Amino acid sequence: MSKIGRTNGEFALIEEGDKILVGLSGGKDSLTMIHALMEQQRRAPFKFELIAVTVTYGMGEDLSALCEHCSQHGIPHRVYETNTYEIAADKIRQNSSFCSFFSRMRRGALYSAAKEFGCNKVALGHHLDDAAESFFMNLIYNGHLRALAPKYRAGNGLIVIRPLIQLRERQLAACALENEMPTIGDEACPSMRFDVKMPHARASMKKMLFEMEEKYPDLFVSINSAFGHISDDAFFDPSRFNL
Repeated sequence: MSKIGRTNGEFALIEEGDKILVGLSGGKDSLTMIHALMEQQRRAPFKFELIAVTVTYGMGEDLSALCEHCSQHGIPHRVYETNTYEIAADKIRQNSSFCSFFSRMRRGALYSAAKEFGCNKVALGHHLDDAAESFFMNLIYNGHLRALAPKYRAGNGLIVIRPLIQLRERQLAACALENEMPTIGDEACPSMRFDVKMPHARASMKKMLFEMEEKYPDLFVSINSAFGHISDDAFFDPSRFNL
């Protein structure tokens, strides 16, 4: 809670009068996030609203345990139905990668739901491990220096925030486990019903960072710091030279 509070203070993620759609997939990250934000709501000296939204893929998903959990804990929760699975059957080729496709479709559905429910912000459950992995994926595979911003404006005007962006994945996993949250795992991913290849890039980054952290225990402390201390005039972009 203290880390989330400091992150919010540093980046002004949540402000007076916000109505925030919280993307609730039911995984460890999003479940921890909604509970943390509910607690932030109780502690904050100003008013803001939260609504947790679970996007379905149109596969007949069983969300009864998740819905019951939200009801028991007083979490405002809506299920947003889509036909992503049907669309994917036409769009995804055999042995093709699927992560970016489903990510785009899910993000688009969350944006649509936010507009429908009158929200001005969308909260996503990305953490520091995600940001580090994305940075090295962009560096190694795309030749691009890019990570995950704590806060940005989407093309449709919505503000997207990442309240967990300075937390480690293992902290979120421990929180979900210790509090016996009814987490939903890979069984809910539509890719399990398609003949597609599993994504290797992120798995490779996880393995690389794990090995690096064993050698350099403060690796993620340094990564978190580096993401906030950028000397952009020290790279090969003439438009950024300090001349």
